[in-house]
Amino acid sequence: MKLLLSIMVAGSAVLLTSAPAQAAPKDPVKAVKAQLVSGHGVRFSETVKQVVDGKSSAVVRRSGTLQFGKGKVVASDVTGRFATGKREKPERTITIGRTSWTTGGLYQSGLPKGKTWYKQPGVVASGAITGLVSQVVNPAEPSTLAALVKKGERGTSGYSGTLTFEELGKVSPSFRAGATPIFTTPETDVRYNLTLDRKGLPSRLSTSWQATGLSAGGEDRTYKVETRYTGWGAKVSIKPPPAAKTASKLTR
Repeated sequence: MKLLLSIMVAGSAVLLTSAPAQAAPKDPVKAVKAQLVSGHGVRFSETVKQVVDGKSSAVVRRSGTLQFGKGKVVASDVTGRFATGKREKPERTITIGRTSWTTGGLYQSGLPKGKTWYKQPGVVASGAITGLVSQVVNPAEPSTLAALVKKGERGTSGYSGTLTFEELGKVSPSFRAGATPIFTTPETDVRYNLTLDRKGLPSRLSTSWQATGLSAGGEDRTYKVETRYTGWGAKVSIKPPPAAKTASKLTR
């Protein structure tokens, strides 16, 4: 009997010591900070939908590249198109620092002869006209990502939670610098679901918020944005368009 007990105890010890330890969850903020190297960036694609009375329809489709430098996003190149404007030339916006250049879309007919780009001050990282409703949360910003982690509940593949536009403005440089999303108030809730890849980097982000301040019948409208991120760490070099093709004023 004593021999049997000794064998059982020894066997239990072996099982306890040989069982593989569970890997600690990847720290997404640390993972993203490691990617914010000058001359590198990430690609993204997204679809913006509106839901009215339970019926969902696409509003804008957008894709582009973010360029990093000194621990932050310093430039972007974004192409967007309204879902109903398939015959129009896509709108493309290049943003470097606090200057943006836009071509195509609704700007095309308002440019002077011989000019193809409209230059304007300000950050329009998500596009010009097509950026009026866009992804409001930028997980490539460490401060924003940290807020998502802190406010959210961890799941098997990432984090999900809610924060207000006011809270987002306190942590997100791009949100403060860009245009405020239409039909919102500071108290508007933004629901988010962030999926991380095996390296702890954002691979998919879904957000939604209910429109406010619309005319009668519009209170049931919700905007939903799904963004996918690929190619973290790829070499990126975003440059301004030729000055000879740029105008700072529109003819109409």
